[in-house]
Amino acid sequence: MQNPEAFAGYDAFDFTDGPWTRRVWRKGTGPAVIVMHEMPNLHPQVLRFANRVADQGMTVYCPSLFGEDGRTPSRRYTMGQMLWSICVRREFNVWANGRSSPIVDWLRALARKAHGECGGRGVGAVGMCFTGGFALAMMTEPSVVAPVLSQPSLPLGRKGAARIDASAEEIACAKRRLKEEDLTMMALRFPSDGYVPDARFAMLKETFGDRCVTVELPDTDANPNAPIAPHSVLTWHLVDEPGSATRQVEQDVIAFFKRRTAA
Repeated sequence: MQNPEAFAGYDAFDFTDGPWTRRVWRKGTGPAVIVMHEMPNLHPQVLRFANRVADQGMTVYCPSLFGEDGRTPSRRYTMGQMLWSICVRREFNVWANGRSSPIVDWLRALARKAHGECGGRGVGAVGMCFTGGFALAMMTEPSVVAPVLSQPSLPLGRKGAARIDASAEEIACAKRRLKEEDLTMMALRFPSDGYVPDARFAMLKETFGDRCVTVELPDTDANPNAPIAPHSVLTWHLVDEPGSATRQVEQDVIAFFKRRTAA
């Protein structure tokens, strides 16, 4: 693990459910929020966001889903992890076949555990990039009450442009719960982002209506010093200065978690 200081204040444990065992980093007190990192790993900027959630009276659970924990990734490392996850790893489903990834079952179990440990009204969940749609699919777990889809990038390819990586049953469950329990979800992106097509956000708006709060930021709001084109709303492309549009989105997401989990 590189950059171990990024995990200051965290406790780590291994969590097993079904065939999967993953390391989870935990910090804070209060209701739980599952922070699912983006490709290629649980890097320091994801932990910056998690730290700010914990600072606002919540307990963050950061599962390590792929890559090396704490490493600041290079472009080469990112591409290697992406290819490995697409071509080799069985716990992820990246193509448009009407299914969520198998690892989502493990994430639901983690949400149940976190809610049992932390209490509150329920659990928040944010997915980023490769994991963006996981927060939606997790809503078949009743404890998940505050899903945030940040730049949801799956499924890949033109065939999946107007789809999300969740089954019809998972989408129907989320739609029903949002209405019956008076819940909302959030979806974030930069509209120029080729990994998050216009058709995907149009589908979310059509399917969930005003229960899905969409945030679409112009490229001019993205951090110009980031190593990639505008993509990562809460991490690489966040302009970490008071008053910036991305910093406001970060604060809005954290406030959403506080409100829905009763932190």
